Amino acid sequence: MLSAYVNCLKIPELKKRLFVTFGIIALCRVASMIPCPGVDPHALAELFKSMSANRGAGGVFDMLDLFSGGAMENFAIGALGIMPYISASIILQLMTPVIPALNKMVREGESGHQKYNQIMRYITVLICIIQGTMFSLAMMNPEKLRLSSGASIVTNPGLMFIISTVITLTAGAMLIMWLGEIITERGIGNGASLIITINIIARLPNAIKNLLTMILGGAATGGGDMNMIHLVILLAMFFLVCAGAVALTQGMRKIPVRYAQRVAGVGKTSAVQTSYLPLRVNYSGVMPIIFAGAILSFPMLLLQYAPNWAFFRWLIPNVAYGSTGYLLLYGALILVFSFFWVANQFNPIQIADDLQKRGGYIPGIRPGEPTSDFLDHAMTRITLAGAIALTVLAILPMLLSNSMGVPQVISQFFGGTSLLIIVGVSLDTMRQIETHLLNRHYDGFMSKGRLRSRR
Repeated sequence: MLSAYVNCLKIPELKKRLFVTFGIIALCRVASMIPCPGVDPHALAELFKSMSANRGAGGVFDMLDLFSGGAMENFAIGALGIMPYISASIILQLMTPVIPALNKMVREGESGHQKYNQIMRYITVLICIIQGTMFSLAMMNPEKLRLSSGASIVTNPGLMFIISTVITLTAGAMLIMWLGEIITERGIGNGASLIITINIIARLPNAIKNLLTMILGGAATGGGDMNMIHLVILLAMFFLVCAGAVALTQGMRKIPVRYAQRVAGVGKTSAVQTSYLPLRVNYSGVMPIIFAGAILSFPMLLLQYAPNWAFFRWLIPNVAYGSTGYLLLYGALILVFSFFWVANQFNPIQIADDLQKRGGYIPGIRPGEPTSDFLDHAMTRITLAGAIALTVLAILPMLLSNSMGVPQVISQFFGGTSLLIIVGVSLDTMRQIETHLLNRHYDGFMSKGRLRSRR
């Protein structure tokens, strides 16, 4: 396996793509360190400390800070990161099956894809303007969200600060979007996914530092919440969760498909071809986790303004982040969105029609409507198993934090969005590198078999 990494530098094209990818990732990390003008960094650090204590209110900021690699905590020019572009892509994916014009645009070939991507960029700019305005107002008035003790974060608040901040954040997000597209075209892997993955991994050294501080501090004082036994348990759990995430990402059911014989000439017929239709266990990826987390974060923000009634005094602690009520709602939303995403993206009728047009059929199943019913029934059962596994993986960091007192910066690497993104993107990127190696007659990363794409 180590020889595969050395062989990557022996292929000129692959070496060039790797250097382009590493260089652009370095530029993205620089963008997460340059702060926006007009913000006091010391007061900003106090703001995020208070959000750590009030995790329910800081849910949106925590998610964006995770995907931006700490840029939101610095309120840097790349604070919005690649997420506006990802959000625009998700919006268009959900709207394409519903709006016939978008569906027709996708089927028009290269010209249609260019128009589609242009609309995606316009939506990205609109999302950047909205989010930039919200964050600039939050920086000017953090006390309205009960996230700060009242310390002034913005040195010169006002309309000019809002305008300059919106322009800066929008320009930074569009720059990162452009850099991600360059990685996709001239680098290796999917640019947007790689940027998110690197931003998440960038928080790993801080998590390891906090973990070692807790363990060494407890060993020095003879007490503490964690010791070496906890470290061994956490390491064993980490490898098990990683293995489960890989199995969930790569797992699929192969539906056999046969294609009928075709006449190739006078007295000649082609042999029966056998293939398979892969039905992925985790068809929706991390989208249900992102949707569920985003939806639950906004009610917690609204509850900060709720009147001091007995009902709200009872409701707020029972739906706060990490509570039993939050875990139940979070898990239910992940299950619902898993089926929603499959229902929106997986079309068994179209798949059955395509198979019938190409002369393909599933052994034992009649073409047409019986095939679509079989695929729908099979995908429903597979999605149920995948949704349950995804729910367990998503709530594991919160259970770990509640039961063992592990800080969120550490527990987020034991499941949830972070681990799934890291595993999925790493497998896709390694598969592309392995393809270059095998095409040049070099060995791949595995001695037996090949890496599969999660798509």
